[in-house]
Amino acid sequence: MKIAERWFVMAGVVLLGAIALAGLVVAVYAAWLFHDLPDASELADYRPATATRVYAGDGTLIGEFSDERRIYVSYEQIPEPVVQAFLAAEDRNFFSHGGVDVSGLGRAMFKNVFNAATGRRLEGGSTITQQVAKNVLLTSETSINRKVKEAILANRLEATLTKPQILELYLNEIFLGYRSFGVAAAAYNYFGKSLDQLTPDEAAFLAALPKGPNNYHPKRHPAAAKGRRDWVLGEMRESGFITQAQLQTALARPLVTQDAPRRAAYADADFFVEEARRQAIARFGREEVNRGGYYLRTTLDPELQSAARDALMKGLENYDRRHGWRGPWGTTDFAEGWQAVALRGTKPPERRAWRPAAVESVAGNTVRVRRADDGSTGTLLAEDAAWANANRQLKRGDLIFVEPRGGQFALKQVPAVNGALVAIEPTSGRVLAMVGGYSYALSSFNRATQAERQPGSAFKPFVYATALEGDYTPASIVLDAPISFAGGPNGTRWSPENYSREYYGPTTLRRGLELSRNVMTVRLAQAIGMTNVVGLAKKMGVSDTLQPNLSVSLGAGETTPYRLTAAYAAFVNGGRRVNPYLIEVVQDRDGETIFRADDRRCRECGRPFSGQESPRLEALGTQVIDPITAYQMSSMLEGVVQRGTAASARGLGRWVGGKTGTTNEYRSAWFVGFSSDIVVGVFIGFDDNRPLGSGETGATGPVPVFNEFMQVALRKRPARPFVRPKNAVFRTVNGIEEAFRPGTERRREEEAPRPQVPTGPQNYNDVIRREQEVEAGLPPATTPTPPPTPPPAKKEPAEDLSGLY
Repeated sequence: MKIAERWFVMAGVVLLGAIALAGLVVAVYAAWLFHDLPDASELADYRPATATRVYAGDGTLIGEFSDERRIYVSYEQIPEPVVQAFLAAEDRNFFSHGGVDVSGLGRAMFKNVFNAATGRRLEGGSTITQQVAKNVLLTSETSINRKVKEAILANRLEATLTKPQILELYLNEIFLGYRSFGVAAAAYNYFGKSLDQLTPDEAAFLAALPKGPNNYHPKRHPAAAKGRRDWVLGEMRESGFITQAQLQTALARPLVTQDAPRRAAYADADFFVEEARRQAIARFGREEVNRGGYYLRTTLDPELQSAARDALMKGLENYDRRHGWRGPWGTTDFAEGWQAVALRGTKPPERRAWRPAAVESVAGNTVRVRRADDGSTGTLLAEDAAWANANRQLKRGDLIFVEPRGGQFALKQVPAVNGALVAIEPTSGRVLAMVGGYSYALSSFNRATQAERQPGSAFKPFVYATALEGDYTPASIVLDAPISFAGGPNGTRWSPENYSREYYGPTTLRRGLELSRNVMTVRLAQAIGMTNVVGLAKKMGVSDTLQPNLSVSLGAGETTPYRLTAAYAAFVNGGRRVNPYLIEVVQDRDGETIFRADDRRCRECGRPFSGQESPRLEALGTQVIDPITAYQMSSMLEGVVQRGTAASARGLGRWVGGKTGTTNEYRSAWFVGFSSDIVVGVFIGFDDNRPLGSGETGATGPVPVFNEFMQVALRKRPARPFVRPKNAVFRTVNGIEEAFRPGTERRREEEAPRPQVPTGPQNYNDVIRREQEVEAGLPPATTPTPPPTPPPAKKEPAEDLSGLY
């Protein structure tokens, strides 16, 4: 008995020790498990990363900025069919369990016996609450530890949040493929719809995705995707969410989704959206812009933006056409698989009708081609074949782009030249349209805001505006005769010439600007002082780096189309410099306005109408030139269109002005034009600044682009007379009504005070010295000057039509 008792005691001790050890192990495990367990109460204020959505001025969605493409929606905004589809697919007992569904977990464990035997993926049996705990608070590792943590956190979540709050977190956080986080983003990316537009079968497809979006990709695995969708529909019927008739209707519908997720249905504003993103990041920071869920309304006018893109692309293609066929972009021997190679050819996505093709045979101008996408054949248009053969003979096997055209094909090539177009509202600075190149997909470099180029004669209006701010009037006379400068820094002689290589004698300022007289402009700049010209140009926003050299008067400085176009706005709005902007209003995810471009205050704007005068807001911008000067310039620049270098835009009607610009060796071509309500800048040039070719002036390339765009713009914003300053005096001169500053209308030009400036060949250092003496207030030194060079005999030469400096 003693031996038996001893063994009994020993067994008891061992058992108690084992229990104690097990308790210790459990305590240590629990302590380890709980020491880094997240606090479920954090989810009460959880803010997932959401996309900043960018809208045009009329509410059109034009882009998104995001790390995770998510549109956060509250539970009240989620339609009932969407909620029911996810409950049926993931957790039909969601509203009755306490965080862990014991019956569902049992079913999963029972199924896992068979899954393990057949090598299938094991099921977790997680509830929606557990999935929220895993997705938001835990990692995605597969382990017993995570499942225990998941269950603990699920119970804590149920005690902290309401069921609708948990479901809201789940439906906004879950990844559903197609770069979609949350149901709202998925609805837009898969179907191009908002949640309230989804049909039951579409909602069922979204609910089919949480288990494995890649396994049910609608394009790569269409049968599996539709099968899983139909299973969810069956679960919805079994749960009583839909009727049998609704089930049959939904099952009969095909699964139709978009080919790929799109940030916006409107795709013509890539350059604009990217510039808006840069500006938003500069103001708010990259992290906030990409994760903050901002509502960002821009100044874009979609109709004008589409017109701008089409006009610039057409203008660049027309330039390319003028300069001949450059040859195929590739070749093929028609070996097996040649179509796949041809389909990889880089074409502009904006030209959706273009198709890759190969030349099958060539007989003179009869060229037969075969499309790579569908294998169809046909002939090139005879004029296109002749155009190509005139420069570089087409051959069998040439890979080309074609566009179907009435049973035949038009030959296409991607232009090597590039350009930009900017349209700005002159009274406010709102950027209505911006195109920074031929195709954003081929080159994202924004030539509107990033390309620093010489403006050529498009700079001349700032010289004339400086003169009008002084003693000059539009009727003032300046001599157009040869002039030469020697003794420059590099020891060379500079003798500016007119484009026609001829001179026209005494000419009014109006006529000199209309016909873009180079020598006359240099004389004028010399008389008024380049320091004054550069000073005014900087005040108006042309550039901050201009130097007071006489060559700058002919456009030798550098600026961007964006800045030059904005500077022209002062000629239209009464002389005020407005800062151009793309972002109108920014609101955070709670709807609070955190930025507004127009920060003017109006105390009486909220009062009810009682018959009295409407409240008046002060004008935007800073006054940089006299309103009379602004009107004189707009009138003179209207003359450029009616009678001068931009006469090809005359068909747009009255009250349209502008100035052409062409740089040395035809490297850049410009036109900045305007009506009373819009200012448009057009630039064309190669990215490497090589010459465009002889005769490629501002009037040849940019003006037709301007015309194309303005035909659309003037339908929305009809041209109207420029605002006449109240204190201006109007007189008719040479048949044209001119505006004068009071007291200048009767002045005889020969009686007007003018600096005594030599008119013949001069030393460049003497010119600089005289300007410095004037600035210092010293009396001008009396130096003997040679008599003026008389102009040649008057005849009728060709007018300057390019603005070449």
